[in-house]
Amino acid sequence: MSHNLLKGKKGIIFGALDPNSIAWKTAERVHEEGGEFVLTNAPIAMRMGQINDLAEKTGSQIIPADATSEEDLQNLVEKSMEILGGKIDFVLHSIGMSVNVRKGRAYTDQKYDWTQKGTDVSAMSFHKVMQTLYKADAMNEWGSIVALTYMAAQRVFPDYNDMADNKAYLESIARSFGYFFGRDKKVRVNTISQSPTPTTAGQGVKGFDGFISYAEKMSPLGNATALDCANYTITLFSDLTKRVTLQNLYNDGGFSNMGVSDAVMDAFVEKE
Repeated sequence: MSHNLLKGKKGIIFGALDPNSIAWKTAERVHEEGGEFVLTNAPIAMRMGQINDLAEKTGSQIIPADATSEEDLQNLVEKSMEILGGKIDFVLHSIGMSVNVRKGRAYTDQKYDWTQKGTDVSAMSFHKVMQTLYKADAMNEWGSIVALTYMAAQRVFPDYNDMADNKAYLESIARSFGYFFGRDKKVRVNTISQSPTPTTAGQGVKGFDGFISYAEKMSPLGNATALDCANYTITLFSDLTKRVTLQNLYNDGGFSNMGVSDAVMDAFVEKE
């Protein structure tokens, strides 16, 4: 159901790959709520995904950009403002990648040039995106910037590997840059810590099915879906959350405050 929460608002959505991705679901929901946007992804991801279908469905234009490239980001911001006819109201950063995870390299046996590449893509890119927007004065007052994260930034999930470090860094960047964006431009910056979600990227993590099953049993409301995350993001893009900033917001069915649940205990305690 549409409530026109984003009518007249314009933005940039990073990271839509296929219908499983949170960025894809968010783009669909933004469109339903009356928002306009430019879609962007790295050229290699665009070749692997179905972003053209999403652009056609939502009446959006695509601007390829490597989010680790300052030159690409400057071009993206300039062209987005031209296409959208003015400054930006919202940005979704939904980007993450670990070469160590992809290549099966253990956390205790990192290949550090791979680690650095993952940090640049997954976390430093968020700083680069915001710095580009900030320097260009590209955001409208009371705009909103959101990045997606995961609880491995705070707790140990062994197979999440160096992505846990990347997410911790991402959350720190959101707080630090969010201060300056709020003080100087009246722009909000938040992260959403989402339940494990069966996206194309998520399914590349070893033991991911176990993550999902465990979190489902631990969470009183069950795991949040990609659509749930998209809906939450809509509220953060809207004017209903004008003074919510510097927050890491959990969208995880209650998992983040659980110690143990009956369902998990039952799996370990022998029934008499």
